[in-house]
Amino acid sequence: MKLLHIDSSILGDASASRALTREVVANLKADEPNVEVVYRDLSLDVTTHLSGSTFVAKGTAADQRSAAQTQEIALGEAILNEFMAADVIVVGAPMYNFTVPTQLKAWIDQICVAGVTFRYSETGPEGLAKGKRVIIVLTSGGKHVGAPSGVAHEDYLKVVFGFLGITDIEVVRAEGLNYGAEAKEAGFAAARVNISALKTAVAVA
Repeated sequence: MKLLHIDSSILGDASASRALTREVVANLKADEPNVEVVYRDLSLDVTTHLSGSTFVAKGTAADQRSAAQTQEIALGEAILNEFMAADVIVVGAPMYNFTVPTQLKAWIDQICVAGVTFRYSETGPEGLAKGKRVIIVLTSGGKHVGAPSGVAHEDYLKVVFGFLGITDIEVVRAEGLNYGAEAKEAGFAAARVNISALKTAVAVA
């Protein structure tokens, strides 16, 4: 089994989402010792946001690209290949200003590639990344599940991965982390209950 571990928090060791994604991966590895883990820290591996220059680089012959264009294309290809090779993807997604970190959005833009991870036909869109399992670790200072303020966070991520053809999407939530010590402890406790349950469904066909 190949597992892709994605962190996007900018808070380093102080990050709640990083602590919880590590626990998710540790639990999965305990059940599947031979799992092959690929780790990408989006706060360090600077992923270029889509721009006009991105499309110019893609449309330029490889031997005519500048050093910057070559680096940008190589990083995008590495990100896409990691995603396509993975059986399980663990994504750390803290909430920043009611949505995902800009680094995570940039990663999503690299994996949403027409003709590779999705396509359109006369009958509508079709996801081409079927058969994968995605575990999203959501953290937030407030409480947003089921509220309009959560639409661009949890709901957005479910829509994106669903659009790519992934139906096995699980969510680990730690909410209310800025509501005081008691609420923070309760948020982590709830997340860890979810994490423990993940151990019963590791196998990938």
